[in-house]
Amino acid sequence: MTDLIRKTDAAHPAGQPEARLFDDWIDPIETGVRERVRGWIEALIQAELEAALGRPRYGRKERPAPPASTHGYRHGSRCRSLTGTFGQTEISLPRARLRTEDGRTTEWRSATLRAYQRRTKAADALIASAYLAGTNTRRVRRALAALFGGAIGKDTVSRVWRKVQTDWQAWNQRSLADEPIVRLILDGTVVRVRLDRKATSISLLVVIGVREDGQKVLLAVKNMGGETTAAWRAVLDDLVARQLRRPAFVIVDGAPG
Repeated sequence: MTDLIRKTDAAHPAGQPEARLFDDWIDPIETGVRERVRGWIEALIQAELEAALGRPRYGRKERPAPPASTHGYRHGSRCRSLTGTFGQTEISLPRARLRTEDGRTTEWRSATLRAYQRRTKAADALIASAYLAGTNTRRVRRALAALFGGAIGKDTVSRVWRKVQTDWQAWNQRSLADEPIVRLILDGTVVRVRLDRKATSISLLVVIGVREDGQKVLLAVKNMGGETTAAWRAVLDDLVARQLRRPAFVIVDGAPG
């Protein structure tokens, strides 16, 4: 014990107390990154607009260019609030109008930052994953408050979750008519999840397709209660209903179902 005390005193001399995790909440790395996020996003969108217009901002040519080389014009900017894993930031979004083939103009839309987008995809994925872990909307809000700077409320969590459910349903109902599947891999797996505040295991039936070029693609994930014959038949009937073409052969693990 005496040796341990002496070693501790030697590592932290008098007048130099040991730095603890929560002594200083200001992280210079996080602060520096978040301060530069706004400029980086604005530069990215400006570059996208310059490519659409065919010229840089305030760009001038020595000789008059033909009208066809001018694709449109700028007309101000608007402020947009964006929340990501870097927190919440206010960005200046440029506005422009592009000329169409019939001589009219249309409002330019950024492909980088979609219309009415208020959160990045990574932020939505983080919110959804926290909710899927078994926490309710208020707990997700409190857990992510420091990361998002308090910009995420329980209503936002609910909207993100509804969006995930809609995307999941669309994915399960998508047509497979254009998938060049030549092989099917059928297997079951058990995963641990949290349902009604309790950890439990559920059995999932998974279907993976192999395309003509050898690329694998996930076709279906179903919770059918087990690997019974009826369960697998329901999964395969669903694939047929979604117009999956007949594969050359099917790979299974020999389970009775």
